Amino acid sequence: MKQECISDALNMLPDDMIEETGKLREHPAKSKHNSWKWMAVAACLIAAVYAGIRFLLPWVPAGGGGWSPDNNGQKLPILTIAEDTSDAMGFEGYLAYDISELVNENPWNETMKLTTLPVYQNRLTYDEYYRVSGGDFEAMEALLLDIAGRLGMNTDELEIKDDTPDEEQQSAIIEKLEMVGDDVPEGYFAPTKLIAESNGIQIEVDTALTAAITFEPAVTLPGEYNYTYESTYEELEVVAEYLKEQYGALIGMEEPILDIHGGDYNIYNQQGYELAFYEGDGDITSRMLNYNFNQTIFYCDDNGKLFLVRVFHPDLSDKTGDYPAISPEEAETLLLNGNYITTVPEEVPGQDYIAGVELVYRTGSREEYYMPYYRFYVELPGMERDNGLKTYGAYYVPAIDGEYISNMPVWDGSMN
Repeated sequence: MKQECISDALNMLPDDMIEETGKLREHPAKSKHNSWKWMAVAACLIAAVYAGIRFLLPWVPAGGGGWSPDNNGQKLPILTIAEDTSDAMGFEGYLAYDISELVNENPWNETMKLTTLPVYQNRLTYDEYYRVSGGDFEAMEALLLDIAGRLGMNTDELEIKDDTPDEEQQSAIIEKLEMVGDDVPEGYFAPTKLIAESNGIQIEVDTALTAAITFEPAVTLPGEYNYTYESTYEELEVVAEYLKEQYGALIGMEEPILDIHGGDYNIYNQQGYELAFYEGDGDITSRMLNYNFNQTIFYCDDNGKLFLVRVFHPDLSDKTGDYPAISPEEAETLLLNGNYITTVPEEVPGQDYIAGVELVYRTGSREEYYMPYYRFYVELPGMERDNGLKTYGAYYVPAIDGEYISNMPVWDGSMN
């Protein structure tokens, strides 16, 4: 038993018991029978108290899993990082002449000293057929009706339907699967979206609680606003003021922060941005969560008209806990050690190629936990183009202490 544990156990013994054992040390000539009796009782109590402490303290079984205590002795579940979270083809890379061209309004910066960061359980799960479970259709309907109300729709008369295929569509799908010798998996036709439409506006809410608002026909902005895929940052700032005025109720924020993000180039050497808002009210943790999870993004079409708005409002009700955070410097050490997740088909070429870092949450649908990561932007020298455009790959290092992760990622050459 460690000395400090014995000391803690002694501090929990009754004062009269400690006093009696102290007298026995001061007067050893007294009855040996009584001395041994009290010493035995004291030893038993110490052992019992120590065992109780060990029983009450959170612990981590050998080999990971279970629980681990935070700085306040509270139980925190050990987290598992999902091995396959890729939702798209290709890899996450950004084309720019310089890293300074890649911009966003992330409220985090490297001067912040965050000791803990919240982690949330993703309540959605997917099987091998990418069928989703865990969708909350009451929450989906509530979000749909809330957005409909913000758009001025009559929610009492609004017809809400789901995306279950009709009998003709189901028969066609069954027939195609039978032709290749497959059966329709159970639950294949289960609904995944709620849909409502009124006066040329369609609202569609999926199980991830993302609402897509589509305008048909698309909305033409006044002539003085240049709203296209090639709009400059400054032009989008002007457009954003107009959209905030016209769609303030839809945005629905106390202190909307404009987030014009992007700045990377496409294969035609054209620079592009997205226009979004997030709630800026609250402390830094609230702003970070809103930036990562609760954005409203506006989209133009090929003709420079507003045709789509997405409102992101995922379910963060299942909080796992506040976990000890590591610093960007500690994360960089892990990065250079290969402890990262990436879709880039190359390992980090070295410290000299690290161009930037930011703290973000990975919010993909297949994430088991919504947890914070440091996203490092790393220049890939082998992918620089003849015109000088550089490729910056994204590499993710968990931002919480590795003690709370059962499977710290180690890049093995595959695309995660």
